[in-house]
Amino acid sequence: MTFLSTKIGSKIITAATAGIIATAASFSFAQEMTPETDAWLKANKLGSYSDGAEDWDAIVKAATAEGEVIIYSASGRIAKLKDHFEALYPGITMTLFDLGSVKTIEKTVREQDAGIYAVDVVSTGNSGQVINELLNKGRIYNYVPAHYIDRIPVENRDPLLIRVNEALVFFYNTESFTDGPPISNVWELTQDRFNGRVGIKDPMASGSTLMGLASLVQHPVEMAAAYKRMTGEDIVLGDGVPDAGYEFVARMLANDLVIFKSGSKLADAAGKAGQDDALIAFTNMTYISRNESKGNVNAIMQELDPISKLVYPTFTSIAREAPHPNAAKVFTAYLLGSTDININTKITKPYLEGESFDLLQGLAPYHDAGSVSPRSDVPLPEGGEIWGEMEGWVVSDQFMWTQGPKLRDFWLIQSSQ
Repeated sequence: MTFLSTKIGSKIITAATAGIIATAASFSFAQEMTPETDAWLKANKLGSYSDGAEDWDAIVKAATAEGEVIIYSASGRIAKLKDHFEALYPGITMTLFDLGSVKTIEKTVREQDAGIYAVDVVSTGNSGQVINELLNKGRIYNYVPAHYIDRIPVENRDPLLIRVNEALVFFYNTESFTDGPPISNVWELTQDRFNGRVGIKDPMASGSTLMGLASLVQHPVEMAAAYKRMTGEDIVLGDGVPDAGYEFVARMLANDLVIFKSGSKLADAAGKAGQDDALIAFTNMTYISRNESKGNVNAIMQELDPISKLVYPTFTSIAREAPHPNAAKVFTAYLLGSTDININTKITKPYLEGESFDLLQGLAPYHDAGSVSPRSDVPLPEGGEIWGEMEGWVVSDQFMWTQGPKLRDFWLIQSSQ
C-alpha cells in the first residue's frame, strides 16, 4: 500500500492519523436542556414546539433583521451560492465555514460543549455521528420548511432533513481503457494487475469515503457471494479479518492502494487525458462533472458485481441556540430550491446562471449526474438518468455509529502493515 505524506512518482498521497478523527468515544454527553435552550426552541417553534404552521413572510422579515446566516459545511460548493443568496435576500449576509465532514462535526461539538453557540446551519454527511452525536444529543434540530413537506418523501426528512443524496462510484480513464470498463466485479481491483492502480480519498479525513467503505463492510454475505462468482471458490479470510466486507478493505490496502487527500485531485489524476496506465478512482460520482470543467476523460462503471453505487446522504439542520434562527430557516428553504420547480420543469445549463440558478437556488451547485435532490418533484440533471439505472446500497446510520470506529481502527491497523 502506498501511504506516505509525500509525493511518490506522479501520485500525491497523504498519511492518515488517528488524531484528526473525532470518534464517538471522544465526545462528551449532550448538555442538559437549559431554560435558555428551551426558550429558544419555543420562540422559534423548533423541536417539540414545532406545530407545522409558518408565516413565511414574517420569517423572512425577521431573518433580514437578524442580518446574517452562519454555516458550517462539509462542502465547499455552498460558497458558490453566496452572491445569489444575498441578492435574493438583501440584508442577509451568508458566512460560510468550509470544514469537511469530520471537522464540521468536531467543531460543532467542541464549541457547544464549551457553551459557545456560534453557528446557525450545520450541513454535513457522516450519518452515524450526525444522527447519534448531534441530533440525538440535542446539538442540532431538524427543520423542514412547511411549504416543502409534501415535496419531500418521509425518508428524506425524518429524522433529519437530507440536503442531497450523493454516491461513491468507480471511475476509469477512457483513454487508458479503450475497450470500456476494465472490470465487471469489484474484487478484480484486489488482483495483481491493479497493484498501485486504484486510488481513494483518505477515509480517515473523509466522511463520505468512510461511509462508502462502511456500505461494503455492511454487506459481507453479498461481498462473499460476488467473490465466489468471480473465482468459483469460497473466500479465505486473512488473520483477524472478521468477514468478506473487511477482507475486501484489507486486500485493497495490501494491493498498494493510493490514498489521496483531495477527492477532486483524485478524479483529475485518474481522468487526465493522454495516460496509458491511469488509476481507477473510487470517488464521488459528482466529480464526473470535471470532464466538462477540467477536460477529464473519466467514465463511470455502471454495472459492477455486486454493486456499482454506494449512496450517502448529506444532511442540513439548525444548530442549538443558533444566533440567527430565522435566517437559518430561510437558508434551509433556499437550499431546497424554488417551489416553482416541478418534475416537468426544463432546467438547462449552465445551472449556476440566470433562470436556471433562480429555479434551482441552493440545488444549483449539486445539480449534476452524481447528486439527487431530496425532493420528489425535481427533474434529474442532464446525464443524471444513470442514477436510477445503477444498483446501489445506502449506508446505514446505525451501522456507521456502531461499526464506524471498528472500521477506522481496522483501516489504521491494516494500513500500517
